[in-house]
Amino acid sequence: MVNATSNFSTPSMEPTSAATPARRTINVPSERSANLPPANTLIDIEQLDFYYGAKQALFDINLKLDEKRVTAFIGPSGCGKSTLLRCINRMNDLIDGTAVKRGSIKIRDINIHRSDIDPIELRKRVGMVFQKSNPFPKSIYENITYGLRIQGISNKAKLDEVVEKSLRGAALWDEVKDRLHESGLGLSGGQQQRLCIARAIAVDPEVLLMDEPCSALDPIATAKVEELIHELKKQFTIIIVTHSMQQAARCSDKTAFFYMGKLIEYADTRTIFMNPANAQTEAYVSGRFG
Repeated sequence: MVNATSNFSTPSMEPTSAATPARRTINVPSERSANLPPANTLIDIEQLDFYYGAKQALFDINLKLDEKRVTAFIGPSGCGKSTLLRCINRMNDLIDGTAVKRGSIKIRDINIHRSDIDPIELRKRVGMVFQKSNPFPKSIYENITYGLRIQGISNKAKLDEVVEKSLRGAALWDEVKDRLHESGLGLSGGQQQRLCIARAIAVDPEVLLMDEPCSALDPIATAKVEELIHELKKQFTIIIVTHSMQQAARCSDKTAFFYMGKLIEYADTRTIFMNPANAQTEAYVSGRFG
């Protein structure tokens, strides 16, 4: 478990008005045991310092992420959780002036910043689903097969197999199997997000990064994506950034709380929400700040 360092200020625990803010109640499902069985570490982040130009965004991040588990990154806006997520598949490389100036990220003990690592190949292993669904302006079928075609796979039987498998994996097959050659843009918002998940898993990655995947969805579509996350973790390691404490409690096995670019606490989800070790964590998950 990670505790806060002492070189930055702790949010005031005093209410700013005469009335004490109501404590946020988070229901953690009983299966979110505080005693998860051991799991292999897939992603190992050590002493990571990350900069946007001269501005440091992440400070000394040390984090071991378990294989085939769901880990939630939580914290107030601007705390660094999405920045760290994008470090894991080097999406930040696409922004001018960004740099990892200290530390490392290893996937299966291989440093992803090694000179012989191709970021494009890395992103095949580490897929990403964004906050806003972004299907290509192509058919549902072509959305799923796009990554495979780039890899040189053109056998129709193989493509058909992957399309059905991926859409079933994204719990979308029964809804779209009769309209595979219609535009993906004609789907509802929730269906589009599940199409993007299907597209991500079609290339068989090891890791799925999800950056607030439900923030633009209605409650019914959100519930479907959350159910899907439970199924997908049987095959993939999943990291989800969310502003919803309830979603983190429902979906994740472990939770990491960030504040001002620092990792404050990391533990089993039930521990984070029911018995956090750090006063800042308790204040955030109870709704007293953030």
